[in-house]
Amino acid sequence: MQASQAAAAPVQTPTSTHSSKETYRHTKRTAKDYIFGKLIGDGCYSTVFLAKDIHTGKEYAIKVCEKSHIVRNQKVQYIKREKDALNMLFNVPHGFVKLYCTFQDEERLYFVLSYAKNGELLHYINKVGSFELNVAKFYVAELLLALEKMHAKGIIHRDLKPENILLDENMHLQIADFGTVKILEPEKIKSPTPTVPEDQDSAVRSRKISFVGTAQYVSPDLLQNRVDTRASDLWALGCIIYQMISGLPPFRASNDFLTFQKIQKMDYEFPEGFPAEAKDLVEKLLVLDHTKRLGSSDTGDTYESIRRHPFFEGIDWENIWEQTPPKISPYLPGEPFEEKYTVPDHLEPGLGGRQILRLWEFDLSTSRGILNISPEEKRHRLEVQARENKWHQFVDGELILKQGLVEKRKGLFARRRMLLLTTGPRLFYVDPVNMVLKGEIPWSPELRVEAKNFRIFLVYTPNRTYYLEDPLSFALEWRRVIDEVRIGTYGRVTT
Repeated sequence: MQASQAAAAPVQTPTSTHSSKETYRHTKRTAKDYIFGKLIGDGCYSTVFLAKDIHTGKEYAIKVCEKSHIVRNQKVQYIKREKDALNMLFNVPHGFVKLYCTFQDEERLYFVLSYAKNGELLHYINKVGSFELNVAKFYVAELLLALEKMHAKGIIHRDLKPENILLDENMHLQIADFGTVKILEPEKIKSPTPTVPEDQDSAVRSRKISFVGTAQYVSPDLLQNRVDTRASDLWALGCIIYQMISGLPPFRASNDFLTFQKIQKMDYEFPEGFPAEAKDLVEKLLVLDHTKRLGSSDTGDTYESIRRHPFFEGIDWENIWEQTPPKISPYLPGEPFEEKYTVPDHLEPGLGGRQILRLWEFDLSTSRGILNISPEEKRHRLEVQARENKWHQFVDGELILKQGLVEKRKGLFARRRMLLLTTGPRLFYVDPVNMVLKGEIPWSPELRVEAKNFRIFLVYTPNRTYYLEDPLSFALEWRRVIDEVRIGTYGRVTT
């Protein structure tokens, strides 16, 4: 089949009560009917643009595929299957992006899709580090409902991952990117675990191509048994639950081959603080034998065995799509703010110069302000710092105002870092073992700090939340000093 044939036939509109949507789907369109705005996504054979219909003013996500690239890389079947799957799911009211129409010109194919204004789920995981339990529970429940609808129609996604899960304008979940789906024959849909041997399906034989960059979510069904099942999506569900709560996928390595080996050996572990009920659900989904995976033996159109798991206690399955999603915020295990403070045993006794420096961290008193340093004093302190402070080499000649070891967390995973607050202002973090500068927290007037308790403090920036833990319980001091530097630099900016 040629690439043009994949999009040439008009979109087959299922029976629908949404007459305006159906009318749009039957309206012949060309690229000249849209104003193409910014690039919002790209893949191995397509580019996605935010575009506006010049007739209605409505925004869409338009996926543009180069015909020559599709034919050269043998992606014609991928295009056809994606279009077929999106058509099959068009009248499912929730959980999926919508395909409104397709058209083509001499060089390109165009898919006009609904625009998920709030972007990828992965962005939010990266921004906050990991989800609060109630947030994870809500989005996992929506994802499970979407999987039920998709699997009931015989569609196996085969590439579920946080990048392919989008959030609409109301922060509800939508599955996207159906280019690698498997569509089952009607007689196989009701089978609990229908399988297709790889040597009987040329699309499956080339499936490894689509795993490039997403090896962390590949089910062992394909790696070991060379078969596709609906349970492969349930495996991915387990990986996504793990990532929502911990901040990282369960199987991670320096390359795809090593990641595949970890999957086949079930080489993963839960970080400290992973909630017990979520852990139990993940363990029941990440099972090597796909026939023993929770939900794999369920019949009918719902995964009742998964719905009944204690992790989902309190979920209103009938009305969840009408509910307001919980605010996405980080998962913060551990003690409440009123935790008991204990003086660490290993600190040097006394109240000499070093101890005072540790306690006040160059605080020059509230009246003067931490940045109110004369040029002469700053020059003198920089000379001392360059001579005596081993961290001076990492701060570009800035004066260090406060320094201390912290645990820099990505979800539930932590790495020890030396945090350096300097004039500028700047916030550097250094690997103290290898003595390597690892990065810098970007400053702006919008930067904010929140102490969750004596140990944990969050630094909010426009694009990311940094989750930091002070093992010496000086989180309140970090908040105070960073706030003082921010106010001294930008004034009392309100947001």
